[in-house]
Amino acid sequence: MTTEPVISGGGAGGERRDAVLQAVSSAVLAVTRHLSVREVLQVIVRSARELLNARYAALGVPDDDGSFAEFVAEGVSDKQWEAIGPLPRQHGMLAAMLREAEPVRLPDIREDPRFEWWPSAHPVLKDFIGVPIRDGDQVLGIIFLSNKRAPGGFDRQDEELLALFAAHAAIALTNARLYERGRELTVVEERTRMAHELHDAVTQKLFSLRLTAQAAASLVRADPERAAAELDRVQRLAGEALAELRAVIVELRPADLDRHGLAETLRKHVAVLDRLHPVRVAFAADALGDLPPETEVAVLRVAQEALHNALRHAEASQVEVRLESDGTRVRLAVRDDGRGLPVGSPPSRGLGLASMRDRAEAAGGTLTLESHPDAGTTVRLELPT
Repeated sequence: MTTEPVISGGGAGGERRDAVLQAVSSAVLAVTRHLSVREVLQVIVRSARELLNARYAALGVPDDDGSFAEFVAEGVSDKQWEAIGPLPRQHGMLAAMLREAEPVRLPDIREDPRFEWWPSAHPVLKDFIGVPIRDGDQVLGIIFLSNKRAPGGFDRQDEELLALFAAHAAIALTNARLYERGRELTVVEERTRMAHELHDAVTQKLFSLRLTAQAAASLVRADPERAAAELDRVQRLAGEALAELRAVIVELRPADLDRHGLAETLRKHVAVLDRLHPVRVAFAADALGDLPPETEVAVLRVAQEALHNALRHAEASQVEVRLESDGTRVRLAVRDDGRGLPVGSPPSRGLGLASMRDRAEAAGGTLTLESHPDAGTTVRLELPT
């Protein structure tokens, strides 16, 4: 039977107990606000860092391939992460903590025999404290902090606080995973329903389209006038089938939005494009809070279309994606430093621009395009939250 550490005493001890309960509350509330697992991990790390007054904090969720399925950190900038490189693997102290599943508190991690190395761009860690996040015998992850801002490093009470926090964080993380899994099952059911609708709505149209085209082909020589009428009907049926298909596709919500949330889904998309293209593609986002599902889909699709246009047409050296929200509006900007559009010329990205504007209007927002010769193009989307 596992017992939770108890923080005893009044005065300062009572204040610290209040602090840990407040930090735990933040993590639990993240789940009740229907945030993704990654967002819950970020709340946990941020809360732990503030609770123990540490400069650095991180939380790793192991995978089955010797690396980490998720790894979030506080105190390290995006630029530093880019210099550090890919996610850490399970070696050194991280591997020891996963294997031993016991708290670790050190005055200097570099002097411990279990420490191996870190990348050259990695910040220098000294005093160190880490605890496993466990669900029974299963290690869900490890949370660790380093470089306490107050002199003297981490003490025994810090270890008790972090252990208590980790015990409750395990509950928050487990609940977030269960909620996310439930949402994924709902998405699968909804996609199955829409697949049936797609089959029923479009198949009949396509069948009629095929028969009408065959009839037109047989009448071309014998009765050109009737053949022309049949071809007009082919065109009408094709338009109706396309409209039905688009109506169903628009309803499809990418699974990644339910799994990771809008900001992280877009961040991963940008990271892939940055690796695949010689153009530098960068991403930055504020905390967004809860957004309506239709708003998330609209923002993601517009961003994807704008990025596609920039990478294909702009001849840019850099593309920047910025996502922000003030609580009432969410704003997306996709900016490139490419050749822009000639003065007075119609947008050369016609269908893509029309599609983006249609999405913006359907979600109750606006889309604008700013472009100048040799000064790049910026696509701006603004939607209500």
